[in-house]
Amino acid sequence: RNKGKIREFSGLFSESGLNVCGLDDFGPIPNVIEDGKTFEENVLKKAGFTAKVLGLPALADDSGLTVKALKGLPGIYSARYAGEKATDEDNNRKLMEALKGEGDREAAFVCVIAIAVPRGPALIYEGRCDGFIAETPAGTNGFGYDPVFWYPPARKTFAQMSLEEKNKVSHRGKAMAELKAEGAKVIKWLDLRMAEEPV
Repeated sequence: RNKGKIREFSGLFSESGLNVCGLDDFGPIPNVIEDGKTFEENVLKKAGFTAKVLGLPALADDSGLTVKALKGLPGIYSARYAGEKATDEDNNRKLMEALKGEGDREAAFVCVIAIAVPRGPALIYEGRCDGFIAETPAGTNGFGYDPVFWYPPARKTFAQMSLEEKNKVSHRGKAMAELKAEGAKVIKWLDLRMAEEPV
């Protein structure tokens, strides 16, 4: 349902002839309850459920920020770290409060992408970007935790980077690059799996 992600994935598959659609293109579809304990569990649940409901291949991603000093939090709760209806600012504020006085600010963004068919296994791709939580937010680009995620090689936060710069090094960019590198294999796998589906 995330229009930005749909655009990114459409670009990824543009040369393959595959048409990437968002869930909203199919009318009302129930939301998947993300009750997994890991990014992988949640993404497999989302992709698998959607593929079964639609009878079509489905691609999903689950991603978030893990902070070493917080034992991996916010992790799978990244989007709702400060509560179910929390804004990005709320989540960032809670994170900064939790790290007040903390010397170890090591963090990583993680993204897991899954491609599932209605019946059978799924393909999984993972990307990770290591960095630190900045002492103060900086930058206006991006979303989520970008203003507080300091990426040392660029000497700036993700929110201070252009989208093009960020996509080259981000967790999602890396997972998508891995998927893109196997594009022909993925298309072949989808063709074989869908041929096995009952008509």
